[in-house]
Amino acid sequence: MSEKALANFKSIEGTKMNGLITKEALIAALKNGSIDTVILAFCDMQGRLMGKRLTREYCLENSLDKGTHFCNYLLGTDFDMNTPDGYESMNWNNGYGDWAALPDWSTLRAVPWADQTAIVLCDVYDEKSGEAIPIAPRNLLKSQLQKAEQKGFEIFTASELEFYLFRDSFEELYQKGYENMETAGHYNEDYNLLQGTRNEPFYQKIRRNMARADIPIESSKGEACMGQHEINMRYAEALKAADNHIMFKHGIKEMCIQDQLSITFMAKPNHQWTGSSGHIHISLWDKQKRENVFYDPAGGTYRMSEIMKHFLAGVLKYTRDFTLFFAPYINSYKRYAQESWAPVNIVWSHDNRSSGYRIVGEGNSLRIETRIPGADVNPYLAYTALVGTGLYGIEQRLDLEPEFKGNAYQDHHVPKIPGSLHEAIQCWENSDVVKEILGEKAANHYLYTAKWEQQQYNQAVTEWERRRYFEQC
Repeated sequence: MSEKALANFKSIEGTKMNGLITKEALIAALKNGSIDTVILAFCDMQGRLMGKRLTREYCLENSLDKGTHFCNYLLGTDFDMNTPDGYESMNWNNGYGDWAALPDWSTLRAVPWADQTAIVLCDVYDEKSGEAIPIAPRNLLKSQLQKAEQKGFEIFTASELEFYLFRDSFEELYQKGYENMETAGHYNEDYNLLQGTRNEPFYQKIRRNMARADIPIESSKGEACMGQHEINMRYAEALKAADNHIMFKHGIKEMCIQDQLSITFMAKPNHQWTGSSGHIHISLWDKQKRENVFYDPAGGTYRMSEIMKHFLAGVLKYTRDFTLFFAPYINSYKRYAQESWAPVNIVWSHDNRSSGYRIVGEGNSLRIETRIPGADVNPYLAYTALVGTGLYGIEQRLDLEPEFKGNAYQDHHVPKIPGSLHEAIQCWENSDVVKEILGEKAANHYLYTAKWEQQQYNQAVTEWERRRYFEQC
């Protein structure tokens, strides 16, 4: 075994492997039996990990570089795994063929919360042509990052995720019809260390397991409702940060299953509760100099460079066009409410939580925080929207509008976040910039996904409707 493999080989007989490892170390672990399961996973449109668990014997007998095949319908479903007619890339006319999930070995890690298991994230390719599938979320982000790299830039991002923890298991809540849910807390726990202590054994388990998985966590804290919590991940290069985001959500749900708990990243699980945000921080760096190009010591009050101003101008101008990537579901829009800590207006300010975009940090930490996404966001898609529109703003040298000062909730004369999935669909469909940035194939694919989601909601009869209309109509 090479020195590099030995350095990554974090296990000897009787101990457990953790965190990022090399492919060479994986093979050695398979041979000595410390790993017997390898998960090949890719991200679907809804931000879920799909894939296969491969046995130790299979892995040792076959080349893992070939990855695995899967039915292409997995990138053309809704949450219930329905296969609606209307997708260009997958349908009965083309027989729902196979695509290939090829491992990105830089993402290979031993899973601390699973026994003798490793996981590697995969990119999606056409098995016949070998070309990357343009609608796959991770491929979409990689495409935008390649554009940035061609300009000499590197993108750094970080996610902040809020969620609700429940005493019930996922199965128990399902059997109860998601009614009478018992949150893991009985009062507003925003920054409250005492209330946080009640669930600290589980949150500490999360932080420790994520550290062992090489998913660095900066902090965790109570949020602004009963049982609501927030965990912030450390910034990283954008693709790695998105990978960490996906692995974090998947891992925390697996830990809940193990402990007979449940968790939700819904943007608004209950109309009486505070919404759960998925804030994203982003900065643009000179790849060669390793300097934050958003920062300019001569850049005025906030030291914002011209590049940062153009980038932010692009993001602001096309937020409405790309809202489907920030708020992809019916429920996403229930979070946007006046003075709710979730924004309603598309404006920028310095350190002002009423704005959709907040400028924070100094020097090399100067960055843009978008407060628009909810915790239900698919990070590959949200990052794609931010990077794509920001680069477009630089290319077009768009002028940045003046800073908004004061309470942004009270201004009714500035651009607003779409108030519904229906409105966001219209913004997307009417935008030439969406097609220009993503390509027509990807733009049409995600448009159809949103229309299908809206259609399913329009046909559903809710408990609210029965309570309101059953007798009185």
